[in-house]
Amino acid sequence: MNKESFIEQVDAQIEKYHLLKHSFYQAWNAGELTSEVIREYAGQYFKHVSAFPRYISSIHTNCDDIHVRQILLENLVDEEMGEENHPELWMRFAEGMGNTRKIVYNTVAIKETQELVDTFMKLSKEKRYHIGLAALYCYESMVPEVAENKIDGLKTFYGINDENTLKFFSVHIHADKWHREVIRKLIAELNDNEEKQAETLAAVSEALRALNNFLSGIERAYC
Repeated sequence: MNKESFIEQVDAQIEKYHLLKHSFYQAWNAGELTSEVIREYAGQYFKHVSAFPRYISSIHTNCDDIHVRQILLENLVDEEMGEENHPELWMRFAEGMGNTRKIVYNTVAIKETQELVDTFMKLSKEKRYHIGLAALYCYESMVPEVAENKIDGLKTFYGINDENTLKFFSVHIHADKWHREVIRKLIAELNDNEEKQAETLAAVSEALRALNNFLSGIERAYC
C-alpha cells in the first residue's frame, strides 16, 4: 500500500471509532450527564493525562532517529514543562468540577482506567517505535475536536466559563492540531512496508478500543 493510501486508511479507522461518537461524550454534549459524573470522570482520566508524558518519553527512548526524537521532545516539553504543564491544567479542570487535589491523587482507578493506561504504556514501550507513534497519533488526532466539544458542553449546560477550568481544553485545541499534522506525516513516512503498516493499524485499533472502553467504564461505574 502506498503511503498516502495507508495514512488515509489509518484516519478512516480512527474516524470510524472516533470518541465523539461514544455515547458518553454525546451525553456530555447534550447536557445529559450530571456534574457529579463529570467530576468522577475527571478524577479517573487524570490517571491517563498524568501518564501521557511518560508515553511520549518511552517512544523517544526507543527511537533511533534524532529528527523524530526532536519532534517527540517538542511534544514532551509541551506536555510537561513549567507550572502550566498539562497534568496541572487537567488538575485545575478537576478542581473546577468540585474535586480537591487530594481526592484526585487518591482516586482508585476502575478496571477500564487501568486498562487504558496499561495499553498506552505497553504500546509506547514497544522497541518498534512506529507502534508507539501509532498510539500517540490515534489519541492526539482526536483531541482538538473532543476538546472543542467539551468546552461547548461545559459552557452551555454546566455553567463552566472559568478560563482556569477550561484551559486544558483550549490549549489542546491548538497544540494538538500541530501535533496531529506532524505525527501524521511521520507515520506516513515510517510505515514504508506492509509489515509496519499492519503493526501500525493493529496498534491504532488497540488504542481506540482502550479509549472507548474507558468511556464505557465511566458509564458503567457512575451513570
